Amino acid sequence: MTTPGGQADFQAHLARLRAHGLLRTVDRPINKDTELHPLVRWQFQGGLEESQRTAFLFTHVIDSSGRRYDIPVVVGAFAASAEIYALGMGVGVADIGAKWLAAMANPIAPVQVQSAPCHEVVVSGDALREPGCGIDRFPVPVSTPGYDAAPYLAATVVITQDPETGVRNMGTYRAALKASDRLGVRMATRVGGAGGYLHWQKYRDRGEPMPCAIIVGAGPAIVFTGPQKLPVGQDEMGVAGALAGAPIRVVKAKTVDLDVPADAEIVIEGLIATDLLEPEGPFGESHGHVALEDFNMSMQITAITCKREPVFASIISQVTPSESSVLKRVAYEPLFLGHLRDELRIKGILGVTMHEALTNIRPVIFLRFADETSREEVWRGLHGAASLQAQCGKIVIAVSEDIDPRNLDAIFWSIAYRSSPADDIQIMRERKVGHGPKSGRGKSDSGILIDATRKHAMPPLALPTQPYMERARALWEELDLPALSVRAPWHGYSLGDWDGAWERFAKRAVAGQWEDNGRETYARRRGGITPETPVREIERDD
Repeated sequence: MTTPGGQADFQAHLARLRAHGLLRTVDRPINKDTELHPLVRWQFQGGLEESQRTAFLFTHVIDSSGRRYDIPVVVGAFAASAEIYALGMGVGVADIGAKWLAAMANPIAPVQVQSAPCHEVVVSGDALREPGCGIDRFPVPVSTPGYDAAPYLAATVVITQDPETGVRNMGTYRAALKASDRLGVRMATRVGGAGGYLHWQKYRDRGEPMPCAIIVGAGPAIVFTGPQKLPVGQDEMGVAGALAGAPIRVVKAKTVDLDVPADAEIVIEGLIATDLLEPEGPFGESHGHVALEDFNMSMQITAITCKREPVFASIISQVTPSESSVLKRVAYEPLFLGHLRDELRIKGILGVTMHEALTNIRPVIFLRFADETSREEVWRGLHGAASLQAQCGKIVIAVSEDIDPRNLDAIFWSIAYRSSPADDIQIMRERKVGHGPKSGRGKSDSGILIDATRKHAMPPLALPTQPYMERARALWEELDLPALSVRAPWHGYSLGDWDGAWERFAKRAVAGQWEDNGRETYARRRGGITPETPVREIERDD
């Protein structure tokens, strides 16, 4: 089904991408554990212009055991480029910000239906543990071969509900395959993080597990709401409806009391434990390093429902630029500009640019001002950008209108010749720690210009390790894809914080033996701790 302003159905969106020449189909065998993500990763690491990036549809997916899956996998269909994102929203790139602001101000409530395509196939109970009938039925890729401990659901819309108010939250959270009927789910606990975690805390206080539904493959308007930081208490399904231009059709889940998008490809229902947490990770994160093991949520799957012929959706994240960073950037930049210009009434502000390559857009922000803008307005803009969201604006730099914020040479030139550090630099102390690796960091941060060299051991660079990227590059060239212009770093490598257990997990993952990792972490579950507690801090004390 389609809507005036965008697609509520994922396969309709894919058809539109194909019609616009933005979907490549790969029919040859591709190993989901070792080749699939590294192959698509080359369009981000290979020096291609953003306009050359496309979505990839893989029709012959296998795993490391040689098993062939009857479900295709698509990667890059939501935000491989700003053009793809805009096509999913049904507007031009320049109108993305305005559509977001209008949707948040004028949500369209979802409409309930009694039957739905997402319920054409239903598997529940003991059947989930039969070989190839649970989550192991789906061709879930390993995102960062060489480091990840398991295949991960990455392009998710995770639905939870406040047990007191009934308000729904939709977030994009990673989920590790642990067993055919179990997932490890990570919801951010930091300030400005996950609304789902706030719900989990309430269920924990009530001594009850938290109902949860994980959507894989939905219309772009639904998926786009997941990574946005909308106000707590706002029904995000209503915002999604406004983005789509029509109410989102929802249906009652089969085994949990939640509404889910009726036209979704795949719905994973379950209960998240609130008494025990399970080690989760390592996993290549969007801050550009491998997230090491934390104790996180354990989800017991109660049902999996899907279309009769679903398409599995995945997303490229990890080191930026990536699909994940485009997904955020094209919405965050106009939202920040709208906040500064329309809410704070900053005079002279022309644009907001979030630096993407390696830094994950959020820590470094450039503000572009018209000539003759007063110093007072410039400083109001700098402070406004640094304080809008806790995880954004660690470094904010104002430049004049002749500087292209996407040209770092011009930025350095402007800093060198247009600023006096004694007068033109301020340090903001006691900032909240944002999204980033936990190794060696304290509980608070600051907004400062710093020496960016490595001072302590850090998790590995979150790219597939060299053998997998080299194999993927050979595949890229074999498929006669656009010529690459390789720039370092193009593969993952250790930065000192990596041990033998995580290496073992990663080797099992690419060999298709992720369930061995799940059995091992299941035995290490703990109670009485909060999510995202580093595993080694607890186990080292033992």
